[in-house]
Amino acid sequence: MEITRVEIVDWLKKLQNSICEQLEAEDGGGKFTNEIWERAEGGGGVTRILANGEVIEKGGVLFSAVSGKAPDFLFTQAQHSTGVQLNNKENLQFFATGVSIVIHPHSPMVPIIHMNIRYFELLEVVDGKENIVTNWLGGGIDLTPHYINEEDARFFHSQLKAVCDLHHLSYYTKFKQWADDYFFIKHRNETRGIGGIFFDRLQGNAEMPFNQQINFWKDVGEIFAPIYTKLMHRNKFIAYTEKNKQWQLLRRGRYVEFNLVYDKGTQFGLQTNGRVESILMSLPKFASWEYNFIPEKNSTEEQTLQKLAKGYNWLVD
Repeated sequence: MEITRVEIVDWLKKLQNSICEQLEAEDGGGKFTNEIWERAEGGGGVTRILANGEVIEKGGVLFSAVSGKAPDFLFTQAQHSTGVQLNNKENLQFFATGVSIVIHPHSPMVPIIHMNIRYFELLEVVDGKENIVTNWLGGGIDLTPHYINEEDARFFHSQLKAVCDLHHLSYYTKFKQWADDYFFIKHRNETRGIGGIFFDRLQGNAEMPFNQQINFWKDVGEIFAPIYTKLMHRNKFIAYTEKNKQWQLLRRGRYVEFNLVYDKGTQFGLQTNGRVESILMSLPKFASWEYNFIPEKNSTEEQTLQKLAKGYNWLVD
């Protein structure tokens, strides 16, 4: 029996709570605030923010479940991608739920991390009766170190590969490539960080029914906290300089550029009249842009930039 929308929402709420508890424990000082919000067009969510902790400068763990009339662009996409004849766009509704996380640490030696898992339904509603036109899963985790530590990079990617391999041996390679392509700042010709995995519109098929895809999707959500708390613990006591902090602000600037220019989640949220504070939670508290900054030759900053290229194999020693 296929998992229901209600069961997915319930699991996501529990995941949000679990992740917040694990992050608070490793931070050692900060506590998440809890804000419940409603969306006039339908649905709402819970925004949990940790600010000015011991390790985390600004972090958000957001749950949302929103619904309403489908925007025109979704009607057009549905006609093209599903092959289903939809006669009246006024009958098309959407339901979207998920957990989204971005953590910005105080220390430039601790990486930025992002995770999102989401479930989406497109529905045709006629005379009060819902018919699911299509539904899918999406998600992924990616890491953005201010300074690339190859041991941390191997650990991060090996953990993601292990999760993928439990479900399908092609998933890590395929979803890593997708992440490399997606988390790419085209106007800079550099990746946002060291990538990770990314997938979208994941549906059931003959090889993997939808409930099996759900199990993979859940495992991606549950691996987030064990991975990131270990990276926090490894790096939070490393000393750093004011020069390191200035570099961190520049790297955060790149993060802002990607999220405002290319991120599909940001675009979808703004196009569907989402809650702006939650949508822009991903932005750091402080960032900077310096005109034509060029790092010193052979510096750790230059070495980091040299590795921000698509297709890097982080699992090779």
